[in-house]
Formats: sequence, C-alpha cells, structure tokens
Amino acid sequence: MSKEKRVAIVTGSSSGIGASTARELAARGWNVVINYSKSADAAKKVADDCIAKGAEVVVVQADVSQDADCVRLARAALDKWGRIDALVNNAGSTKFVAHNKLDGLSADDFLRIYSTNVVSAFQMTRACAEALKKSGHGAIVNVSSIAAQWGTGSSIAYAASKGALNSMTYSLARVMGPEVRVNAVLPGYVDTPWQINAHGAEKAAAHAAKYASHNPLNAGCSPEDVADSIVWLIEGAPKTTGQLVYVDGGTHMAVPR
Repeated sequence: MSKEKRVAIVTGSSSGIGASTARELAARGWNVVINYSKSADAAKKVADDCIAKGAEVVVVQADVSQDADCVRLARAALDKWGRIDALVNNAGSTKFVAHNKLDGLSADDFLRIYSTNVVSAFQMTRACAEALKKSGHGAIVNVSSIAAQWGTGSSIAYAASKGALNSMTYSLARVMGPEVRVNAVLPGYVDTPWQINAHGAEKAAAHAAKYASHNPLNAGCSPEDVADSIVWLIEGAPKTTGQLVYVDGGTHMAVPR
C-alpha cells in the first residue's frame, strides 16, 4: 500500500465526467476514491480501470447530500492512505423541465437539486479541509455548468444551483487559501449517459451536433475533455484559485437562446 502517492476523492465517479476524471488521475499516478450512490456495477468497472492504470482504489457508496456520508467518504481515504490531496465535487442532480413550465418544479425539487449540487460540495469540502490543508498542495475543483451563466440547461432549478456553486467557489477559494486552491469548471453540453437517458440516443446526438455548430471551435465536448481541465487545475495551475473555467469550445461567447 503506497502512502506516498497523492490521493483524490471524486464524487459521483461511476460514470460521465467523474469516471473520466478518476481514470485520468489514476493514469497520472494518483490513488483514487470512487464514489457512487446507486450504480455499484458501474463504480466497480471504473475502479477496475483505475487499478489497471496502476492506482490503488477505494469504492464508497455514499449520498453526498448527507453530511454523515461526506464525513465517511473522507474517512475512507484517510483510513486507507492517511492523506487527501484533491477533491473533485462532481456529483450532481437535476430534473428535466422546460424553463417556461414554472409549474413543473416544486420546492422539494429545488431542495433536492440544491442538496446534491451545492450543499454536498460544501459538506465534502468541510470533511476534507484539514487533510487538504496538510497536503501542502491541496486542490478542490467544483463541476459547474455554463447553465449558471446563461440561465439555461435542464431546468431553472439546475441553473440556479450551479450559480450558487459558482458563488461558493469564490467564497471557499478565499477561506481555504493559502494552503488549498479552489476552482470550478463550467462545461457546456457534454456527451454523457445522463443526456442519453434524458433525451434518447438520437435526440442527444442532435443536441451535441447543434452545440458544436454554435461554438468557435466547432467541436463537441466529451467527459474526457472536461476531465483534462479538472486534472490541469489540480496538477498544473499552482497560482490559480477562485476561477470559473469554461470547457465548452467557446459556446459561452454566443448569445444564449
């Protein structure tokens, strides 16, 4: 068991951006905590991929909207390796509701989405704060969305929650420094199972093509693209904190519709 290798916790890492981030960190010599809420088989597959890349892995089922589960997730890393060097707050939730359908969202929908998209990131930061500060090069990356800046996305509740996450990124960057850097990535449309499950494969592909046609790079965005930026913020940006980094091919420069 190697306690010299750096350790990252990636929430919501059984698929999509979280899974790609865990794999990339493993390939770069990190040990990784894989977190899932429901998909045990998918989490095991990601863990196996990370192990094949040379990483040691702990797989933890945890609902990060619950503070006790966040503490348990941090403890799993500390019990295994005695350190936490990076935290990726990737776990997210939404409800797909057209923005003009105001009756489609309830207070309970907002509370559930905020619990996963905002409160969990705060609770995970608090649970990992002491270890991250001891690391000497601690880093936190919150996974947000351009929906926060545009007021678009899967629902008003989702966009609002990501706006709150952006604001909290600034606050945490102030209070976690100088030992820990805190940044956020803001992906545009990302080709993930989440989109396919919501829209179906054909419509998801159409959305991806339309997205690519509206940005300067004329390119779509994959989970691996976002993972590259997350890992850069962890490993390669020593003087960068309190930043919202767009990963969208430049889509945020277009006029929102």
